[in-house]
Amino acid sequence: MKQERVNRFTSKMQKKLLVLFVIVLLAFAGLSARLFLINRDNGETYKRQVLSQQRYDSVTIPFKRGEILDKNGTILAISNKVYNVILDTKVLMDDEANLEPTLNALRTVFGIDISEVRDYIATHPNSAYRVLARRIGYDKVEEFKGLQKDEEIGKNIKGIWFEDEYKREYPNGSLACDVIGFTTSDNVGQYGLEEYYNDILCGSNGREYGYMNDDSNVERTTIPAVDGYNIQTTIDANIQSVVEKYLREFDEEYRDNYRAGAGAENVGCIFMEVNTGNILAMASYPVYDLNDVRNTDNLIGMPELDEKSKKTGEYLTQELIDAMDDDALYRQLAALWKNFCIVDTYEPGSVAKPFTVAAAIECGAITGNESYNCEGKLVVGDYPIHCHNVYGDNYLTVAEGIERSCNVVLMNVAFAMGKDKFVDYQHLFGFGLKTNIDLAGESRTANVVYYKNNMRQTELATNSFGQGFNASMIQMITGFCSLINGGYYYEPHVVSRITTPEGATVQNIEPRLLKQTISQSTSDKIIEFCNLVVTGEKGTGKSARPAGYMIGGKTGTAQTLPRGNGQYVVSFMGYAPADDPQYAIYVVVDRPNVPEQADAKYATKIVRNILTEVLPYLNIFMTEELTDTERKELEELRQQLTIPQVTGDGEQEEGEGGEEGEQGEGTEGEGEPERSEAPEVWRDFPIDPETGYAKDPDTGYLVDPETGAVLNLENLYDVPEGTSPIRGVGEPPQDDGSDDNSFGI
Repeated sequence: MKQERVNRFTSKMQKKLLVLFVIVLLAFAGLSARLFLINRDNGETYKRQVLSQQRYDSVTIPFKRGEILDKNGTILAISNKVYNVILDTKVLMDDEANLEPTLNALRTVFGIDISEVRDYIATHPNSAYRVLARRIGYDKVEEFKGLQKDEEIGKNIKGIWFEDEYKREYPNGSLACDVIGFTTSDNVGQYGLEEYYNDILCGSNGREYGYMNDDSNVERTTIPAVDGYNIQTTIDANIQSVVEKYLREFDEEYRDNYRAGAGAENVGCIFMEVNTGNILAMASYPVYDLNDVRNTDNLIGMPELDEKSKKTGEYLTQELIDAMDDDALYRQLAALWKNFCIVDTYEPGSVAKPFTVAAAIECGAITGNESYNCEGKLVVGDYPIHCHNVYGDNYLTVAEGIERSCNVVLMNVAFAMGKDKFVDYQHLFGFGLKTNIDLAGESRTANVVYYKNNMRQTELATNSFGQGFNASMIQMITGFCSLINGGYYYEPHVVSRITTPEGATVQNIEPRLLKQTISQSTSDKIIEFCNLVVTGEKGTGKSARPAGYMIGGKTGTAQTLPRGNGQYVVSFMGYAPADDPQYAIYVVVDRPNVPEQADAKYATKIVRNILTEVLPYLNIFMTEELTDTERKELEELRQQLTIPQVTGDGEQEEGEGGEEGEQGEGTEGEGEPERSEAPEVWRDFPIDPETGYAKDPDTGYLVDPETGAVLNLENLYDVPEGTSPIRGVGEPPQDDGSDDNSFGI
């Protein structure tokens, strides 16, 4: 039975099976031949189509960098979508008929040099990605897409696609450039807020993938980009613009005045809230355009820097700039981009005197009612330390010492306190420490102040009136606010809120109280003394007072190194209102472009102009009666401005000085010695027609006719060879003759 079943698979059936096998084999052979022919004749075409599909269907989705806003919501920095024009040579050359229409469209819409495109196509026939133009606006992209949709020529415009990108833009140009900073082409923040908050402002890229599903249809999967957070600052764009306007006007007035160059080597201003640490405005001059950071126009007039970033003594001209290599030019640009208010350090001068008095009162060394005899100088050891009034003021109270800015009074106050207490309070006020303001680039100053182990009586004397140690503008105004707000030291900051792109609050940054430096009673005395600087008959800061307002403050004039070079840093630290300080302002002018620099009017003039325009904006009402002259000035300016302003001639402030010595004479008892006003001999001096100052016929001193301050005393103090302000902890300072010894980090 089994044998019969086997025999049924006959030879005929075997032949049929063989024929079927041959047919299947031939079919496979034919299919293989066909695939070979397709690959040979059309393989490149299909390959280009696949690669093109990959390019279009798998792309990076860029994130949008967060916005920077002022306190009122004004946009200071924003990222707008732009497009890169991409050439896919493979797709374009799939048909040679596409070449000319596509090139013509590129030239017509984007202004692209098509000769360069032709050369690239010829040398890179297999290229699938070439950027032809970067950061093109949406209007141009739409114009090009309109040509692609044209029934006649659009069918031959191939191989061009657009890559999304974001371009960082600053709607207000140079406004608050030192605070904001900028970004590189790869979206990395440089300087200011852009660098400090880079991680907050940055988001993360997304991606879009394309693939074929089981039905041979293209499916897309998108991982969306995560945009960066926005930051809202404490900066008020209106106040910032006023500050920058008057810094610019100062430069315009004094540029090329005495020497070729800018109106001063640096001019800076900080405007902040006394009771919060909020920075409402911060600016220095010169500025730069945030949308064109490598523009060299504003370098002209700045000090030239050598390969070690030291000043050469020359001032930049267009010819010097044109001759620079890339490294040299970058050094100059870096000096332009830095924020003078937080980076540079300098000897602050007499604006430091309220700190000395506050420390002495707070530690109980003085009551503030003492009197000291000023004979124009104090001989400490074998070396005379001059007062700015070399003719002497006789006995002055501590309050009058602040009012007239008497070096002799301040030295005696410091001697009563002693070096240990003095150093303790210097560090309590923040000198030698970073304020930790939320801006990139703040200087470290630990090596430019004294400590107990290296301060002698000499340094105590000179430090008492702001010479011999270095500080930055942000350190000075932050510490000063604590002197006038009851002793509360707030960390300065520029950002108040972080929000999502949709506006939801991520973090509120509240004022941060770090410590209490002095008591309320001591603070009240400092306010009383500093008010006299502006209101007192012989106050050195009277010219800072804006029309209709009463303010307080302190002037400062500090010699730079080498001593006797005739170069000064002048300043004014002020506040308003005088009876209840709410806002503080600090202006520093580094080496004004004038023959006699030791004159604080160059700073007080700027302060007066700024406050005259800003205080009404802040709803601070006038309390003082206007003179006819002030009323006329304000009326004229109201025709031009929504916020009135006045200009003032300013008033000169004192010189500083001091080195070797020991404690001078003074009285610290409860009783006040019999006193008489010193004769103001300078009032009889003839006026020098070239400078407008009184001139001592015996010594040749140029003297301010109001205060008696000498402007051109070459050396306010004689020092032994080798002594100069500290530059490093525990080591003797070195004077290499460079200005940078006394200014800079």
